[in-house]
Formats: sequence, structure tokens, C-alpha cells
Amino acid sequence: MSEEVTAEILQTHILDLAAEGRRLDGRGPDDYRPVTIDPGFVTTADGSALVNLGQTKVLAGIKLEPGKPFPDTPNAGVLTTNAELIPLSSPTFEPGPPQPGAIEVSRVVDRAIRAAETIDLTKLCVTPGEKTWVCYVDVHVLGHDGNLIDASLLAAVSALSSATVPAKRFEVADADYPLEVLHRPIESTFVRLGDTIVVDPTFDEERAAQGRLTVATDESGRIVAMQKGLVGAFSPDDVKSVVRRAFVHGDRLRAQIRGGRR
Repeated sequence: MSEEVTAEILQTHILDLAAEGRRLDGRGPDDYRPVTIDPGFVTTADGSALVNLGQTKVLAGIKLEPGKPFPDTPNAGVLTTNAELIPLSSPTFEPGPPQPGAIEVSRVVDRAIRAAETIDLTKLCVTPGEKTWVCYVDVHVLGHDGNLIDASLLAAVSALSSATVPAKRFEVADADYPLEVLHRPIESTFVRLGDTIVVDPTFDEERAAQGRLTVATDESGRIVAMQKGLVGAFSPDDVKSVVRRAFVHGDRLRAQIRGGRR
């Protein structure tokens, strides 16, 4: 049996299960896979976190170093986010220039961090117009079984929450100090499987989906970002329902960031 036929049979089975409110791995429509967060995973980074979301595995690292501010923001630090889809993590990833999936993950994660004002970039300024801290957020996908966006932001925010500004090493101050994190945005991703909308899709569910919607929320009750993916549509009532569900999941996952290893 060809791979295409096998995939089509699996997708049909996933849609049939969803119509009954069931999923291939036994979860309900509003259940996340088990989540573990391991902050400080890379001791040589200024901040890091390893996140396991079911079989999806993402490592985020933070690097801070002095640099020059942008001319249009002379009193602010610089934040740059990059995602790398390592070919060994999935047969669908290829070596070479950044793939569309990597670009989407980095942009969506970066947008949520900025929109939520996760860190106050003005506090990273050392000398206006001359020297500031540049904060690099590097996301590495080590294992891909779906829902890279949620896992990547969870890893990035966890890494930022564990980061230390290396002020002593770069002779900017007499001592290092923790990076201040003001808000912790969480993204919850939902996909449409027929008439059912499920959270935290697996790789196979993403391939069977007729639409994807990601909602980023923070602890103050704000919707800080949204991202629509795939070709299917969501009605206004669908969006309202997804937003309500996203706030519930966001509060729970934020508690895991604060608690660390769980």
C-alpha cells in the first residue's frame, strides 16, 4: 500500500474519531498532551529551557551580549528570535535555508513576546544611542510530533524566565542580575477536524486538519496575538469559543512555567 493511500486512510480515521469527540491517542478535544518544562537545561547559555509536549521536543536558549541600539529606538534593547527545524527531528525537515515552517514559528513566537511586552526593552539600554543589550532567543526543534508553535513559545518564555544578564562578564556592571520578565504569554493552538475543534494537535492531526488557529494570552487577561493557518475557516462563534479555551490553557501552562519541572 502506497504512503499516500496510508496517509489518506489515517486522515479519514482521525476525522471519524473527531466526529465522535475522540482522538487517536485517547485524548478529548480540549486535552493537551503531557507537558514537562526543564529550565536551565543548557548551563552555558544565559537562559534556557527544554520543553516536552507529548513527543514534541523543543529547546530554547537565551544569549545576551552588548550591541548597538537601532537608530529609531536609541533607548531600547534589541530582541531577535530565530527558530531552527533540525532535520534529524523529522523526516519532513530538510537541511539548507530556513523553511517556511521555521519562519512561521520564529515570527509567531517573536510576535507574542513583543506584543505581551514580556521584557521591557528600555531596561536593556546601557547608554542611549550607543550601547544596549541584544537578547537572542534561539528555538531548536529536537522532535516534531505536532504543535511546534505552542511548544516553542513555552520553551522561549521559560528560557527568558530563567535568564541572567551577564553584566559582570562584559564589564557593564559589578554583578550579573536576573533578566526581568514582566509578562508570560502562552499560545494555544487549535485545529478543525470536521465539525470538531481540538487543542494541541499532533503531527497526524495537523495533516488531517481543515484550519488552524493560535491564540496567545497573558496573565492579565489580554489576547496579545493570533495566528491563522491552513486553508479552513472558523466562524465568529468558533473564535469566541477558542479564545475562552485558550485563556484556561494559558493559566495552567503559566503555572507550569512558574513551577519549573513538572
